[in-house]
Amino acid sequence: MAPKAQAKSGRRTVAAGAVAMKVKKGSELKKGVVTGQDLIDVLDHAKAHGYGIPAVNCTMSPVTNACLEAAMKANSPMMIQFSNGGGIYNVGKGVKNEADQKAAIVGTIAGALHTREVAAMYGVPIMLHTDHCAKKLLPWFDGLLEANEDYFAKHGEPLFSSHMLDLSEESMEENLEICEKYLKRMSAINCFLEMEIGITGGEEDGVDNSDAKPEDLYSKPEEIYQVYERLSKISPHFSIAAAFGNVHGVYAPGNVKLTPKILQAGQAYVKDKTKCEDDKPVRFVFHGGSGSSREEIREAITYGVMKMNIDTDTQWSFWDGVRAYVAKNHDYLQTQIGNPEGAGKPNKGKYDPRAWMRQAELATVDRLLIAYEDLNAMNALAK
Repeated sequence: MAPKAQAKSGRRTVAAGAVAMKVKKGSELKKGVVTGQDLIDVLDHAKAHGYGIPAVNCTMSPVTNACLEAAMKANSPMMIQFSNGGGIYNVGKGVKNEADQKAAIVGTIAGALHTREVAAMYGVPIMLHTDHCAKKLLPWFDGLLEANEDYFAKHGEPLFSSHMLDLSEESMEENLEICEKYLKRMSAINCFLEMEIGITGGEEDGVDNSDAKPEDLYSKPEEIYQVYERLSKISPHFSIAAAFGNVHGVYAPGNVKLTPKILQAGQAYVKDKTKCEDDKPVRFVFHGGSGSSREEIREAITYGVMKMNIDTDTQWSFWDGVRAYVAKNHDYLQTQIGNPEGAGKPNKGKYDPRAWMRQAELATVDRLLIAYEDLNAMNALAK
């Protein structure tokens, strides 16, 4: 359904090509889920203070809660995002996801509603986002936009902060035409778009680009400008996942050749073509952050990266917390009754899912605090 009316509020709007407004202090940024101008305020703050925002694919509430806890401890923003597969898992693998993507839609919305309910308890800005949406998954995207429009009509803001379209496997023209169509619809409800050009290599959530051509892993400045020029005519509220050698997953050293300077070249090209004053007019995102060095991450931020996806490493940390717990408590996890303390001693407190799941959460919090350091984002809200 289409939105009934634009929400009335005191929020500022930013026109394409406008001079940047004063950046809010971290303490002034809205806490809880941010959308519209509140989202832009967070992104502007990150840009002004030279940090990036971690984005994690959340497949269940304990992963979401670990992300929120890490953000609270870091005193910094966080992006909670859901993939199509994560949405399906969230609704329950016992339910089949048909061609209409109904299960994925319901599971993704459920994850968003959970996050909205609890995010304000953590006292930091939280962005609600969805990850890669290929052309074949557009029914999922459509269902989420309908939910956004319905939520906007009732609350004056979209349910989600932003969504990603990944049409990088299509021609550039088709990619742009579809992004233009959706950005027009999204801009009416103050929803932000992330789009992709080039290809992120490796495999993630069922999308396998491990056989991608090497040249497709690196975007050209002309391509970046083409996207910027076309989408800026509709709204300034978009970001570009440009390819600079990024690969999903973790690989042995030397197998991935990141080239962040591609982003620098893209910024310079866009600035020259548009004659704007901003040295970094493009909002870039960094896919495949797991396994990247701190130096590479921080270099990318200096070229305008606003957020970095970290999924493979958090999947490992979640398991590693459980692995360590099982190893430590092995003799208490073999039977319901009977352990080294006595044959009649119960083990309920050890096998209770909350006990070992909490260790998964804590290990993930620890890994994300490293990511915040990598992204130069520790205690960002104090700036």
